[in-house]
Amino acid sequence: MTLEAVEIETGPRPTGSVIWLHGLGADGHDFEPIVPGLVSRGERALRFVFPHAPVRAVTLNGGFRMRAWYDILAIDRRAPQDEAGIRASQAAVEALIRRENERGVPTARIVLAGFSQGGAIAVFAGTRHAARLAGIIGLSCYPVLADSLAAERAGANLTTPIFLGHGLEDQVVAPALGEYGRALLTTAGYPVEWHVYSMPHSVCPEEVADLATWLRRVLGPTPARGEAA
Repeated sequence: MTLEAVEIETGPRPTGSVIWLHGLGADGHDFEPIVPGLVSRGERALRFVFPHAPVRAVTLNGGFRMRAWYDILAIDRRAPQDEAGIRASQAAVEALIRRENERGVPTARIVLAGFSQGGAIAVFAGTRHAARLAGIIGLSCYPVLADSLAAERAGANLTTPIFLGHGLEDQVVAPALGEYGRALLTTAGYPVEWHVYSMPHSVCPEEVADLATWLRRVLGPTPARGEAA
């Protein structure tokens, strides 16, 4: 079953899609306000898809039930990981990509994006997706099932642009974990664009501006005169 999602189209007949996964405990509405900062008036129309993660118990938060892409025991490279939950969320992302394909958006015009736990899934699913994506965004996140990347990564996305951003004052996901993710992908040969900002576990106007520039590059600029948006 495809996850329910909040959707925003920046114009008629979108020619590209951004599937954006929220962080732990949030929902698909969390990043709705970011859209006007990412797409300016007159630019190529995009569809932003903000899915709601399933509700599940999260060990890190005392077993409290909340929206989460997988269970978290601890935000630590050495902690056990919820592989079943991670794989289930990967499958949910695959279903969202197929739905965009069915609505006329080819995979090469789709960006996978996410914040924190959602960013971890966006990078995990994107590097393993069988068809080439337009790009992958991971904000304030960290790698999951890192040891499986070499065996599972898909050749189609080895050269797909990846945007990673992290706050230097992040006390939820330590900057060192973001650096670890950058090193993992860079060593594997991915074209990673790494950004750090003077901010906590959040986004800031400078990051939004950098994302807008990056999206314009990977999804195309303003349509040419006479071209459908």
